[in-house]
Amino acid sequence: MDPLQIGITVTSVMMLMIFFGMRVAFASALAGTVGLVWILSTKLGLEKALYAGLGMAGTIPHSKAVTYALSILPMFILIGFLAFHAGLTKSLFEAAKRWLGRLPGGLAVATVFATAGFAAVSGASTATAAVFARVAIPEMLKDGYDKKLAAGVVAAGGTLATLIPPSAILVIYAIIVEESVGQLLLAGFLPGIVSALIYGLIIVSIVSFKPEMGPKTRIFSFKEKIVSLPGTVPIFSVIIIIFGSMYFGWATPTEAGALGAFVVFVIAVLKGMKASALKSALYETAKLTVMIFSIIWGVLVYVRFLGFAGLPDAFSNWITSLDYPPLAILLCILLVYAILGMFMDAIGMLLLTLPVVQPAVIALGYDPIWFGIIVVKMAELCLITPPIGLNCFVVSGVRPDIPVQDVFRGCAPFFVADVITVGVLIAFPSIVLFLPNAMQLS
Repeated sequence: MDPLQIGITVTSVMMLMIFFGMRVAFASALAGTVGLVWILSTKLGLEKALYAGLGMAGTIPHSKAVTYALSILPMFILIGFLAFHAGLTKSLFEAAKRWLGRLPGGLAVATVFATAGFAAVSGASTATAAVFARVAIPEMLKDGYDKKLAAGVVAAGGTLATLIPPSAILVIYAIIVEESVGQLLLAGFLPGIVSALIYGLIIVSIVSFKPEMGPKTRIFSFKEKIVSLPGTVPIFSVIIIIFGSMYFGWATPTEAGALGAFVVFVIAVLKGMKASALKSALYETAKLTVMIFSIIWGVLVYVRFLGFAGLPDAFSNWITSLDYPPLAILLCILLVYAILGMFMDAIGMLLLTLPVVQPAVIALGYDPIWFGIIVVKMAELCLITPPIGLNCFVVSGVRPDIPVQDVFRGCAPFFVADVITVGVLIAFPSIVLFLPNAMQLS
């Protein structure tokens, strides 16, 4: 076999292993290692190939673990867990409820914007969904909201954390395709706001046609609204610190993340955070960081193998040779992501596909920063679509009285909203590129 045939064969076997339940980290590392040895054996012989291939695969975890860009991940993850244990979510939800409660479905709209605010200091979709399943769902059910809508709002609102910085998935995308972490993080901000607005419009539309889905909450006075604002200051302070320092070039993304984590830690201490809560936040941060790093290490072994096999270049050449408009090809690629998202988690799906897909998309003439936001938005779909739908399982796990099937049904309108958002970002790429371009000019 030539290297390209080996690449296709090994990739097919790896996809089968993942399909039958092997973890992405292990399947990709095993496939990458075997593929490296296989390709090298055609030139060096089996004994030398084993030594060279295993040595190459063995050096990747260390060489990538000490990459400066990766150090941003534990900082952003720590921000989210500290914010949760500091209890910053309740005050944010209360303020959103008081200001947006009078809209049709106002409590659900408030939940969306509260999750968006928490996403800006969290970066973890499942954590956001879990937090608001405890905070927002009881409030909505108490006011008479349909339980499917209440659960769907929380599950879908949690996905905003994959787009609104600090987003771990955006950082991973930047590392895999070697793009600017800072530009990608800034690029996700406006699309995240647009996505939240479209979620809000969907809710208002649903409740306007079916008022029984979301009864009106009581109207708060202007004084009550103003009183709720001071509780949101800690979260918005962190957002301003992170975005301001990156936008004006005062700090690298890693430094901005560390500064944000320090500010949230100080706020948590001032709010009376106990040592046990701090220990829990650090433990959860370490556990999630190790999990993400393990996936990255395994996939990077596979990526090294792909380079030897020449599969990305071959796929890129094939895509550009197709006699179809670039937009039609892009839409087909996004459709494949929507299907893959039903069977794979977001991080694994992106890590496995980007080394092959991203060069082809760039060859079609699309901006890599813009495509990063589009593909991460597509990755959000896998968090609310069956059978994987991790956010739906998290919400149902926190609220056992709501079956996971009802959570999936409640997410259906938000799947439509995500498709609309992707269409808007394709039609108006300046929404994505405005802040990164402004950052370069400043």
